[in-house]
Amino acid sequence: MKIMSIDYGDTRTGIAFCDKLERLASSYAVIEEEYAPKLVDKISEIIKCEQPEKIVIGLPRNMDGTYGFRAEKCRNLGKMISQITDIPIDYEDERLTTVIAHDILSSNNVRGKKRKKLVDAVSAVVILQNYIDRGRE
Repeated sequence: MKIMSIDYGDTRTGIAFCDKLERLASSYAVIEEEYAPKLVDKISEIIKCEQPEKIVIGLPRNMDGTYGFRAEKCRNLGKMISQITDIPIDYEDERLTTVIAHDILSSNNVRGKKRKKLVDAVSAVVILQNYIDRGRE
């Protein structure tokens, strides 16, 4: 099944997809948009083009497992997306995904402005890969 993941951020939102065999997540794009309705329009265009069968949105949790303000924003994004598509939406714990993404970029010697542009896409990959791997357990 082709799955799309979204790492929703205040300024940039990372998008990733997995292969149909659900083995490997890959970076797709970073959308630079702060206004949620415009962001949903841009996500809608990607959905139309790529036709995923499921969407996974990273859900931030506090280290103690509770949900905060940012989690509510992610759920609201999911509601907005569900209004434009019938594709099932799931949520994946995204604790430490940005830290992991920075580690991956550091180990590949990606620095500066390039790193800033890529970290959200790599975070979306980490979210989706975790989701895929958890489904195999």
